[in-house]
Amino acid sequence: MQQMAQSSVFLSGMGGLGVEIAKNIVLAGVKVLTLHDTKQCETWDLGSNFFLRQDDCVILTEARLSLQKKINDFCHFHQPPIRFIGCDAYGICVRVFCDFGDQFEVSDPTGEEAKEMFIQNITQGNPGVVTCMDSRTHGLQTGQSVLFREVNGMDTLNGTARQVTVLSPYSFSVGDTSCLQPYAHGGFFLPVKTPRTYSFETMEQQLSEPQVLTPDFSKPEAPLQIHAAMLALDAFQEQHNRLPNIGCCQDAEVLVKLTEEVNHTLTNRAPVNSELVRCLSRTAQGSLPPLAAAVGGIASQEVLKALTGKFAPLQQWVGQPTAIHLTEVRRSDWLFGVLWGWCLLQVGCGAIGCEMLKNFALLGVGLAKSSGEVCVTDPDLIEKSNLNRQFLFRSQHIQKPKSTTAVVATLEINPEMQVDAHLNKVCPATEGVYNDLFYSRLHLVVTALDNVEAPMYVLSVCLSVCLPLCLPLSRDPPEEEIPFCTLKSFPAVIEHTIQWARDKFESAFAHKPTIYNMFWQTHSSAEAVLQRMQQRETLEGAFQVVKLLSRRPSQWEHCIILARLKFDKYFKRKVTLLPSPLPPTHTHTHTHTHTHTDSLFWQSPKRPPSPIEFDLKDSLLRMSPQVFEKDDDLNGHMDFVASASSLRARMYSIEVADRLKTKRIAGKIIPAIATATAAVAGLVSLELVKVVGGYGFESFNNCFFNLAIPVMVLTEAAPVKRTQIREDISFSIWDRWTVWGHQHFSLSDFINAVLVNYGIEPTMVVHGVKMLYVPVMPGHNKRLKLTMQKLIKPSVDRRYVDLTVSFAPESDGDEDLPGPPVRYYFSPDGDAHTA
Repeated sequence: MQQMAQSSVFLSGMGGLGVEIAKNIVLAGVKVLTLHDTKQCETWDLGSNFFLRQDDCVILTEARLSLQKKINDFCHFHQPPIRFIGCDAYGICVRVFCDFGDQFEVSDPTGEEAKEMFIQNITQGNPGVVTCMDSRTHGLQTGQSVLFREVNGMDTLNGTARQVTVLSPYSFSVGDTSCLQPYAHGGFFLPVKTPRTYSFETMEQQLSEPQVLTPDFSKPEAPLQIHAAMLALDAFQEQHNRLPNIGCCQDAEVLVKLTEEVNHTLTNRAPVNSELVRCLSRTAQGSLPPLAAAVGGIASQEVLKALTGKFAPLQQWVGQPTAIHLTEVRRSDWLFGVLWGWCLLQVGCGAIGCEMLKNFALLGVGLAKSSGEVCVTDPDLIEKSNLNRQFLFRSQHIQKPKSTTAVVATLEINPEMQVDAHLNKVCPATEGVYNDLFYSRLHLVVTALDNVEAPMYVLSVCLSVCLPLCLPLSRDPPEEEIPFCTLKSFPAVIEHTIQWARDKFESAFAHKPTIYNMFWQTHSSAEAVLQRMQQRETLEGAFQVVKLLSRRPSQWEHCIILARLKFDKYFKRKVTLLPSPLPPTHTHTHTHTHTHTDSLFWQSPKRPPSPIEFDLKDSLLRMSPQVFEKDDDLNGHMDFVASASSLRARMYSIEVADRLKTKRIAGKIIPAIATATAAVAGLVSLELVKVVGGYGFESFNNCFFNLAIPVMVLTEAAPVKRTQIREDISFSIWDRWTVWGHQHFSLSDFINAVLVNYGIEPTMVVHGVKMLYVPVMPGHNKRLKLTMQKLIKPSVDRRYVDLTVSFAPESDGDEDLPGPPVRYYFSPDGDAHTA
């Protein structure tokens, strides 16, 4: 950020692509951005430049290849070299070129956050071999260096960095350790970032032998075909001083001939794709806003790499066509007639949401005159931290609703849209109201490593756009759960203490008050409860309620007393009890066949805790459960978590995290930057165009891109897998069955309802981890008469639950067959039920 804040950027060309790049660079926070252009805007530019209004006059132009080459030569041979990026978008085709000079050093090629890896053993020898604990893969490469910390025995390794030679996924050598003390136990290592130097050629040198990024491995020839077609388009402009006319067959054939001539001059070449060239000719005068957004995001990230020396740069070309073959891509033509009348629901109006609304406005989605509508819902308010990537918001909008503010900004781009703003969370009542539900999510590792979930269904690890009949390429790996015993007694890293503090917050300020309130919703008064207790009735939750009521502070002094007692409980008394039978020198015995070995109990990753001494220097029947809110500095939530985490970290000799890192981990904040969100939204919008245009199944793409490396991979969507229950009954991952119940609806009624509605009788019913009905279990057949409410015991405001059902196999001896999730509503209208 400091390097960007001291950098200057010159940007020439303010068309749809130029304005995308300018927006991303400004959001990133550069010191100076100089914009250059020599032409006046025209009416059709309103369809690609979101900063234009119908009464504005803006300068814009596109640079010819001959001029780009001259400027590139000047930049390349300047001392020091000036980083150069060329970028073009014509119709359905785009290209990006990078030249950062002969010697460009990158301090951090991947941007991945270094993670602590615990050590199982280090051998004395030449070379010494390090083995990771619990067969964890280290993810290192030969030539990398690692930094050692907290190693016992071989202490001289601590604080030193050693180059590694990978031996296996779980072990590596680190040079001569034969003269060091024997390894005892514990310790961990951190990968050290290794700078790397990249060398670039000029554009002139790269034209005939281009180094190209290949996004689609099923079409490896495509980048070279685009390279030749775009060079031919440059030649066409030089010869005719214009771009090919829209729909002109003669111009298209001229461009095909030029492409064949250019292709023969290239050392690296592929067969000419005549259909692609003709489509490029038809669309070259137009600009497709989502495509400009996608390539603008990619090009902008290369700008940030050039400024900061962080992340591996593009070497040296990327070029890719869309799968959209259109006769015209101006604002008033082609598919817009269909897009105008679409009704879309957009969930969320953050970074990607703002980009999506901008794309919708430029594409003309949801126009009022065509009875179209875009409905946006987001309950969040605008925070100051949002302003560096959520470009529809300004400083005067802080603490205003995201959805309503974004709608106002969207209507400034396209006043003809019908955009409706809501502050609600999405609930099942919205299902079926709109043509499609668009839900996009961006995951970033540090800043620019992108895992994206995109339109219509939650997909992941890639940007995946799928129809109901499509299968996602892959799914996000499940979040790694921290074992309970680790959180309770054996924290090893700061993430453990932060999660422990979050759990204490949820227990004290959310879970316990909720239990308290639920108890009084089912009991009329304290007198009635006391009377039933005197009659020796067992009241569920009564003990917890009495305990909470007796300890509930009524004055500020009581809060101080309670906090002081909690401090001693969490950071002194419990800790004093834990290690007393297990001192730091305690050993325990491992038995392997006929051998017995003793080892220290308190060794890595277990840390012996030390108690902390408290030091000052260092309505009657209602409670208010608190929902953890990380962004409000006045509510004390982050203060509680940060303080509790830091104290526990000190107790276990773990390096304390600052408030910002604690907030990121506790709030599960996923860092994001404008370049990635712009690219994601552009790719999502391209798939929307395919949906509206009725494109074939083979036209849809999954996309994984990592802007830091950089890598982009396009794959075709695969047909969804269907699971067969019976010959005429099957389901996919998108299917869900529904049963509507009522207050007296029994488990037997539920089973019969599934049989009547879906033609098969369940043999097992499970709610979460609770088995509601398993016939082989003792007493479960008696449950058939019980009501669903009594079995599930939902909260008062719960409208439905999702149940897992299984069915008998067709053949004896086979396992039960799984079914789709069954959503059971507690009342016929889906409203909250009464107990």
